[in-house]
Amino acid sequence: MSSQNPVVIGVDSSTQSTKAAFTDAATGRLLAVGRAPHRVTGDGGARESDPEEWWNALREAVTAGLKESGVDASAVTGIAVAGQQHGLVVLDGTGRPLRPALLWNDTRSAPQAAALTTSLGGPEAWTARTGSVPVAAMTASKWQWLRENDPAVADAAAAVRLPHDFLTERLSGTAATDPGDASGTNWYSTATGAYDPELLELLGLDASLLPEVATTGAARVGSLTAAAAAELGLPAGIAVAAGTGDNMSAAVGLGLGGAGLLDHPVLSLGTSGTVFAATRTRPDTPALSGFAAADGTYLPLACTLNCTLAVDKVAALLRLDREDAVPGGEAVLLPYLDGERTPDLPTASGLLTGLRHDTTPQQLLGAAYEGAAVTVLRALDEVLRACGLDPADPAVASRPLRLVGGGAQGRTWVETVRRLSGRQLIVPASGELVALGAAALAAGAATGEDPVAIATAWQSGAGPELEPVERDVETWERVNSVLDRATPSLLS
Repeated sequence: MSSQNPVVIGVDSSTQSTKAAFTDAATGRLLAVGRAPHRVTGDGGARESDPEEWWNALREAVTAGLKESGVDASAVTGIAVAGQQHGLVVLDGTGRPLRPALLWNDTRSAPQAAALTTSLGGPEAWTARTGSVPVAAMTASKWQWLRENDPAVADAAAAVRLPHDFLTERLSGTAATDPGDASGTNWYSTATGAYDPELLELLGLDASLLPEVATTGAARVGSLTAAAAAELGLPAGIAVAAGTGDNMSAAVGLGLGGAGLLDHPVLSLGTSGTVFAATRTRPDTPALSGFAAADGTYLPLACTLNCTLAVDKVAALLRLDREDAVPGGEAVLLPYLDGERTPDLPTASGLLTGLRHDTTPQQLLGAAYEGAAVTVLRALDEVLRACGLDPADPAVASRPLRLVGGGAQGRTWVETVRRLSGRQLIVPASGELVALGAAALAAGAATGEDPVAIATAWQSGAGPELEPVERDVETWERVNSVLDRATPSLLS
């Protein structure tokens, strides 16, 4: 296959793998998706990856996509990386990692997060500055953990990067990030649109170690270097966008933002579960992460640690296929297998209650789906409030919920969310929204156009609309009751 139109590459560097989406820049048609895995190691709350594996996976994914698409490399005009948020990458003076990166789902920094929250005066003080309260997932908490537990590496750091920053710098030779991913560090202020000097001082972090913040994720921060081009098999000099975090990129892929849809909720079902919306209202509630979006708007978001991966683990323990599930009945299973982020329960483990003689394995699996879905859906109203909306307003309550991520391709996930939310669902046909969002950022860097407008024209967020069903209030209330009663014990 060949393309007469310019081609852009959107890279999705996630927790488990890297994808490179070769996209027709004029139409948004997905020409090929190259894939390559990378490893996550650690136990006892530790979750780490070698950043060099991310680069190797990016190279393999681009090589595979180029071959599969049949595109002439000379047609490629731009590339952008969307990466897993919050990870801490520390580099030496040559740009090589000093140690494995601490990932977003590494919970060892929970004590540091609590101490940081107190040191600034509490949750409200943090949200007023950064939009978000420190939790174990945030980069500032991980940096503080590193200072306390591996001070030699912290002292030797010549550069501190997020995962997508690390890859963007390898592509372009430029140390750059964007407001969206930077807003997940807890040292970038969404109130001022810059790094916060007082917070950097609190963290003992020199601003010179950090990348420059571009105006948007679509800003062109450089060109593909000759060295990177040789490794990737692409033309040197093509546009390299600032890129962004994975959630921000998914929003772009859905056409959410200033040039598209505002204040429309999205539920993403992946390794983590997230609910978010793009809005012009700066969020400042401690209940949520008040992120910036890649296009200059904001992205209030709630994230859970335990979603598809946790449910798949329960299925494996029960020796069932992931789709071999029925509603849980009286059984309630909170699948907090990695602690939990929302609610903030970093040391929690899974909890099962309501077991009866006639409870079936299929019901237990269904209960795991329900526990994971309720956990993330509880935050939906908070996201809408952060957008300045009243969740009880019929016009707001009738807005469809866009369901994305790997779980959105699963029948049981879709039906569980549909049953527990009672909302109309839109399930975008593309399962590669993070990569397509990154492709739109790459197209924006190459042409100067608004990436949200580009993605809207591509209709990358289009898909089947599922009418609402009567809400399963009984299950909703049962799971919520267990969660509310269990929270004090799960904190210990």
